[in-house]
Amino acid sequence: MSFTETQDWSAKRYAQHGRFVADLAGDVVALLDLQQGERLLDLGCGDGALTVELSKIADVTGVDASPDMIQAAKAMGVDARVMNGQALTFDSEFDAVFSNAALHWMPDADAVISGVWNALKPGGRFVAECGGFANIAAIRTAVRAAYKIIIGKAMPDDAKLFPSSAWYKERLSAAGFTVNEIAIHNRQTHLKSGVVAWYETFGGRFFQGLNQEDTARVVKEAEALLKPELVDEYGNWFADYQRLRFHAVKPKSVENSSTESKEN
Repeated sequence: MSFTETQDWSAKRYAQHGRFVADLAGDVVALLDLQQGERLLDLGCGDGALTVELSKIADVTGVDASPDMIQAAKAMGVDARVMNGQALTFDSEFDAVFSNAALHWMPDADAVISGVWNALKPGGRFVAECGGFANIAAIRTAVRAAYKIIIGKAMPDDAKLFPSSAWYKERLSAAGFTVNEIAIHNRQTHLKSGVVAWYETFGGRFFQGLNQEDTARVVKEAEALLKPELVDEYGNWFADYQRLRFHAVKPKSVENSSTESKEN
């Protein structure tokens, strides 16, 4: 096992243990309804596996905060660049902004939404799916309990955003978007590599300040706590995913629009 205390996003590890993220994107891709020749921004494109498929239809630009992921995406032929999704720099360039399984890694939702608004042409759409309220609740609760048992103190906050549909709709509406569809979808997800590999791939921030040995002990304890709940009769691991999926549109005519989202 190889763990890191920060989310370093190894493209190799992601391809090995996280390919289900792109493989299960069919519903949000259908909601996008991408048209031939459109200009699309793939926000949080990762290693480009899904971006390549979208590029068969549209002119796609991918952005991601991870240099390793962007390098992998470029190797697949994607027009990709390193960019923080909370600080987008585009100006009325895209017919649509698409994001799959990335927005929950961007806790400043207002900054993301403001950047997307600026990136879209009038009439453009923002279509995304990400972790929603109660996403991986069992996985998160188990690692917190294991951390307390093994380390003897509370686990640090991992600074991710799993919003309710009502809250995220408020943020989109406050920025000026018309929200056509938004809902939480229960999606039990098969973890072919098991939960230890899931923690290794996606859980770096859980283990801030821990050495490799202590991290491995925490993960082993979390695995034991989860096994009665997330392993089926055939030994298959499943994650308790809850996905927030939405379709929002920037109006074609916007009066007195602000590039800054309102605060709560």
